[in-house]
Amino acid sequence: MNPDNAAVASYRPQFFDESDARDARRLAELRADATIEFTDLRDSLGKEFAELVAPPELSEGPEADRWVFYPWRNSVVGLPGPELLRTVRLDRNRNKLTRVEQQELVKQTIGVVGQSVGHAIAHTLAMEGSCGRIKLADFDTIELANLNRIPGSLFDIGVNKAVVTARRIAEIDPYLPVEVFTDGLTDANVDAFFEGLTIVVEECDSLDIKLAVREAARRYEIPLLMETSDRGLLDIERFDLEPTREPFHGLLGGVGRADLRGLSTRDKAPYVVRILDAFGLSDRFAASLVEIDQTLDSWPQLAGDVQLGGATVAAAVRRLGLGGALPSGRTRVDLSTSLDAIAEPEPVTELVWPAQDVRAVPQTDVDAVLACAQLAPSGGNVQPWKLRREPAAVVIELDPARSSGMDIGYRGSAVAVGAALYNARAAAAARGLLGESELRAGAPGRHSIDRAPLTAVLHFSDWSEPELARAYPDLLTRVTNRRLGTGEPADPGVLHQLATTAAKAEGGLRWIADPGDLETAAILLAASDQYRYLTPVLHAEMFSELRWPADDLRTGLDLRTMELAPDEFAKLDIARRADVMDRIREWNGGVALGEPTLDRVRSASALAAVTFPTPSLGDPAELIAYARAGETLQRVWIEAQRHGLTVQPMSPVFLFARRTEDLRTVSPDFADTLTSLQGRFLDLLGVPEHETVALVLRLSYAAEVTARSRRLPIPGAESR
Repeated sequence: MNPDNAAVASYRPQFFDESDARDARRLAELRADATIEFTDLRDSLGKEFAELVAPPELSEGPEADRWVFYPWRNSVVGLPGPELLRTVRLDRNRNKLTRVEQQELVKQTIGVVGQSVGHAIAHTLAMEGSCGRIKLADFDTIELANLNRIPGSLFDIGVNKAVVTARRIAEIDPYLPVEVFTDGLTDANVDAFFEGLTIVVEECDSLDIKLAVREAARRYEIPLLMETSDRGLLDIERFDLEPTREPFHGLLGGVGRADLRGLSTRDKAPYVVRILDAFGLSDRFAASLVEIDQTLDSWPQLAGDVQLGGATVAAAVRRLGLGGALPSGRTRVDLSTSLDAIAEPEPVTELVWPAQDVRAVPQTDVDAVLACAQLAPSGGNVQPWKLRREPAAVVIELDPARSSGMDIGYRGSAVAVGAALYNARAAAAARGLLGESELRAGAPGRHSIDRAPLTAVLHFSDWSEPELARAYPDLLTRVTNRRLGTGEPADPGVLHQLATTAAKAEGGLRWIADPGDLETAAILLAASDQYRYLTPVLHAEMFSELRWPADDLRTGLDLRTMELAPDEFAKLDIARRADVMDRIREWNGGVALGEPTLDRVRSASALAAVTFPTPSLGDPAELIAYARAGETLQRVWIEAQRHGLTVQPMSPVFLFARRTEDLRTVSPDFADTLTSLQGRFLDLLGVPEHETVALVLRLSYAAEVTARSRRLPIPGAESR
């Protein structure tokens, strides 16, 4: 049996295609009727679509436009086609519902029996776009007493409740198919109503119909939802998973439809109590049951509780439609209980930092050498070395325990060890202790506590090397500066001087300073940061490096050194959440995660890569080559600072990768993308195949830093 055709015209709008001759004639007739109002929304809605962020491509064009006649309003509205209309209307669902999820949900056909709470549910489902078709059933008409909870109006009095719901849905989306059963659910139409349903929502008052709906749901093997507008009670009966399940969770025992048919409100009460649980009812609702037919006509309902029911069922429908877990049973979404639990939020605690340590003055020359070595830069300020003194030497061993995912093959740690060795040599030269130095690499795969992957040794003597000694005070004041730059172009002569400095250390320097090239580099490096955030291991390591006031500030990155803008700092608590990163990764999103890097590179005066001759893969001497590049890095860094430039090392995920397999270990999901970013970045900087990048430096003109990174104490040092 089809829905009541006599009622269709009272709730279903009529569509007209202006290009169709018959429709055009009908539109002309409507325009000639002075009582009918025409409104054309096509241009304004088209403009809304054009202003969307990342709008999807549509498969329809202007040929899908329609004039829509609402007989009950005596109004005709010009609308774009259904795809554009729904895209614009549902765009604010994102990303609580992604577009892909919305496309999945429109496969659902939802049946709603009973149109008091059911009105709120059906309307909410339509607003959210959680279904592609709705069936409504109710035999009753609107009365004034219904308007305490049904969002109708005085003009709806005497109109079938299901028709009122259907009209309201049509006025937000005329393209959404709605079928109305104005006889309610009967033995004659139950099969027509259930045909094609994905989920049925039961919200009627008649107990025998409630039972009939469950029997049909069990027969058709579809889930049933019911929300009772008292303390937010939601029932789920998964007849799709448990087709032999007893209705009402078995709470009615063997009671049948004949026992429930035609009962008065008072006679229904015992069954209602069994279904709803007397001890679970609110005291006001339970007390009201006692007063029915005495001081009350029926049980009370409040509009707020009804609207909450719409929200609760809509959440359950979403979960079912997206394949989430939702077992049979019941739960409560009880606002009164939540209001009873009101508490003051945790106060926002302003960060109070301890006073910046005054660096201790070394008491001996050897202490000075070790202290200067400890000031060398390292990724995340992890200081990936062990320092020790010997009778006539200092030893710097690479410490694998302080490595990280991005430190592929300990290459980054090797650069840091090389920088520390250079610092130690400069201090020794200034203190009159300079002697021979050497770098020794351990055998790959055979590292142990007693065999470091890389060891640097500085022997003491009394050599003189004035240029190296001159670097000592500069190394003591060397600092990473992450402040935004002014964007003032770098002097080309200075950049060439930096390249000359690198060449003296048998290294190289490749740079870009053109604003267009810097913009391209900013985009590439920001994308790398995006994938760093979205790779779980790298994300965890990144935030493990950050230090708050109560943390040990002698290692890692004191947050003040990050020079975060207020908005960047505010976003930090969101960005550090692994579950949020998981969700963004699921959405293929996260471009905004790279914005801090984007802004900083855009503000740079130049971007430079310190390079060195490419070593053979797998050669034990590879780490030695990276360590020697650490010396080049230090020479370039202090030379840049001498010329008034500030320096910030940039650490793209691909920095120490020499093949795609390296990145598959570091970031399996994004290895190919990162390989592509690396290739584009190296091409931009003009790095030839026979050179390898040791580190990337952002060179800027910027204000002084807020704070300097601290360092771990020197073992056995005597200082004051």
